[in-house]
Amino acid sequence: MTRKTLYLFTLISLLINFISCKNDLPPAKPVNKNEIIDSTITAFEKNLLKQEIDSVFKKYNFNGSIAVFKDSVQLYRKENGFSDFKTKTKIDSNSIFAIASVSKQFTAVLILLQMEQGKLNVEDKVSKYLKDFQTKEYENITIHQLLNHTSGLNTFGGKLMFKSGTDFYYSNDGFNALGKIVEKVSDKPYDENIMELFKKTGMNHSSTGNIFKGNHFAGAYLGNIKSPEKIPNMPERLGSKDIGIPAGGILSTIDDLHTWNNALYNGKILKPEILRKFTSKSSERNHPIFGKMGYGYGIMMNLGKPVSFFHSGYIKGSPSLNIYYPETKTSVIILSNIADEQSGKSLIFKPHKEIRKITDIIENTIAEMKQEMIKPEITEHEL
Repeated sequence: MTRKTLYLFTLISLLINFISCKNDLPPAKPVNKNEIIDSTITAFEKNLLKQEIDSVFKKYNFNGSIAVFKDSVQLYRKENGFSDFKTKTKIDSNSIFAIASVSKQFTAVLILLQMEQGKLNVEDKVSKYLKDFQTKEYENITIHQLLNHTSGLNTFGGKLMFKSGTDFYYSNDGFNALGKIVEKVSDKPYDENIMELFKKTGMNHSSTGNIFKGNHFAGAYLGNIKSPEKIPNMPERLGSKDIGIPAGGILSTIDDLHTWNNALYNGKILKPEILRKFTSKSSERNHPIFGKMGYGYGIMMNLGKPVSFFHSGYIKGSPSLNIYYPETKTSVIILSNIADEQSGKSLIFKPHKEIRKITDIIENTIAEMKQEMIKPEITEHEL
């Protein structure tokens, strides 16, 4: 029996039990069928997520925080391990993590907000805004191509990997250039722009590595929980040339990323037509961990079902994954602060990959069950 079949069987059993219990009760006011379905599905999800994700925590002794929300309803949440291994400070709901490349979607949104204000167009050439791109090698690169990694840029100053617009190559320097464009057209530092966005969104515990002054930072570590090696100069090093704040230097929490997902994908930040640009597949990526996928503007997406928008992130000691399923308004957020690099990134992201597989299957299962359960009953006149 496949995992998906097992989930279907479990959900059907829950519904049968629920309906049987209802039939045993005295007559009451009519019950909305969809409400019964939704409440039963929510109970199913909570039980299943606890069972499945708890097993991932146990299997990998996962040091970090994982949560699943459906809109405003918390379906699952667990924190485990230490934010500071020396003082044995435990990870909790206030812990602030480096989210690495999950940061890219924030930079993309800052660019699109400037577009909404008429200060730029994504089809503009980058050379219009940045002198460093006014060379024969870079002069035809567009903002659009930086946003979806089709510029051909790898490390700034180097030769292009291919003719701009013809292929995909993931470039952190490309996103750091986008940050400079935001600064140029807004006439404000990147940090000021991003903090204004956080405030507007209600992300009260998010910051950047440049300006962080809080007390709940989960320091990043290499190795394993038995012999952790603290990464020095964190989170300040996120602003270094090797990483860059626009490409990977944002700090955030589980709750703030949940707030971000709900605000962004429910149209509270970008206008509908601009949000469609952000989430539209404009390139494809063969991810070394998660396989083939679509890429929009600083966001990745499933090519098949279920529909989902997500991005992974990694800087030394900080693997992360943020997923949003728009059809059910479900957020899955995985943050950690230790990584055993000797094992390789495929093993570092094993828990993240397993959880994504679990939530993908649950999303597909629920969609199928809902489709079956809300089918109208066939009447004699239709036969």
